[in-house]
Amino acid sequence: MKQIFNFSAGPAVLPKPVLERAQAEMLDWHGSGMSVMEMSHRGKEFTSILEKTEADLRKLMDIPSNYKVLFLQGGAIAENAMIPLNLLNGSEADYVVTGSWSKRSVDDANAYGKINVVASGEADKYTYVPDYSSWKLNKNAAYVHICTNETINGVEFDGLPDTGGVPIVADMSSHILSRPVDVSQYGVIYGGAQKNIGPAGLCIVIVRDDLLNRASKLTPAVFNWKVQAENQSMINTPPTYSIYIAGLVFEWLLAQGGVAAIEQKNIAKATLLYDYIDSTEFYSNNIALSNRSRMNIPFFLRDESLNDVFLKGAAENGLLQLKGHRMVGGMRASIYNAMAIDGVRALVSYMKDFESKH
Repeated sequence: MKQIFNFSAGPAVLPKPVLERAQAEMLDWHGSGMSVMEMSHRGKEFTSILEKTEADLRKLMDIPSNYKVLFLQGGAIAENAMIPLNLLNGSEADYVVTGSWSKRSVDDANAYGKINVVASGEADKYTYVPDYSSWKLNKNAAYVHICTNETINGVEFDGLPDTGGVPIVADMSSHILSRPVDVSQYGVIYGGAQKNIGPAGLCIVIVRDDLLNRASKLTPAVFNWKVQAENQSMINTPPTYSIYIAGLVFEWLLAQGGVAAIEQKNIAKATLLYDYIDSTEFYSNNIALSNRSRMNIPFFLRDESLNDVFLKGAAENGLLQLKGHRMVGGMRASIYNAMAIDGVRALVSYMKDFESKH
C-alpha cells in the first residue's frame, strides 16, 4: 500500500498504532475469547475497558472530581437538544455564533425555549470570533453556549470571556485533546469522537455536578445527564466499540507525553502550513490571525477554476480528502492529533509544486 495522508475533517485519521492494536485484538480481547464488539456491556471485561477509558481521559484533561464524564450516543448534534433539555428548564440561554456548527446549535435549541444570540460573526462570513467586549450577555442566562473550534470555517477560540458566573457550555468536538484546557472554567464540555478521539457514534460529555439537577421533567431518561451519570452511561447499551477505540487513543496520547506534548506537535504542523499559505499569493486563508484553527485549515486557490485539477493531483500524490466543505468551497486540511508532520510536509511540497506549474 502506498503512503497516503488522510486530511478528512471527520470521520478522521486515527493513529496507526491504535488501528494495529485494534486489529490484533479484534477476535480475542486479552484472552477473553471475544471481540469487544461481542461483549456484554455489563460484563466485567467491558466494564474494565470503560473504567480505564474514563480514568485515562481524566488524567489527560486533569478533570476535577466534581465533574462527571459521560459516554453517550448521537454525536454532538444530539447534544444540541440534550443541552437545553438538561439546563434550560424555563429560563433563557445565550449562544455565540462563530460558524456553521454553532449556528446549527442555535437552530436546534430554539425548540426548547428562549435562545439569545449574543454575538455573531455571520455578517463577516465567520472569519473571526467577535471581541468578547461586544457580547451582549444576560447575567440571568442558564448558560452561555460556544463552539470553541469551527470545523467548517476554521475559526478557533483564543481564551474565554468573563461570563459573570454563568456556566459556559462548549462544543469542543474538533479540537478536544489538541491543547490543554482548564476544565474548571466550563460548566459543560462535549464533543463528538470522530475527529480527535475515535470512530463516529460516540459523544463525550463532561458536566459539573451542580448542573445535573436542572433537567426538564420532559427530558427522556436516555437524554438525562443525571440519570446517565447514575448509571455509568449505561441506561441503554452504549457504543461499546467506539469507547474501546477511544480508550486506545487515550493510551496513545499518554504515551506521546499527554496533551501538552501533542500541542507542541500541533503548533508545528499548523505553523508549517500557514507559513507557506501566507508566503504566496497563489493560496489564501481569510481567518483572523488570532482565531486561526490549528486543527482545520481552509485555504483557497487564487484561480478557483484549478480546484478540480488540484484535488486530482493531490489524490494521485496520496493526499486525500482536501476538498473544502460545500458551504465554504475551496480546500481544507484537517490536521488532527493523529496526522503526522510528514503529512503536512507532503502537502506543502505538493502545493509548492502545483503553484510552480500553474
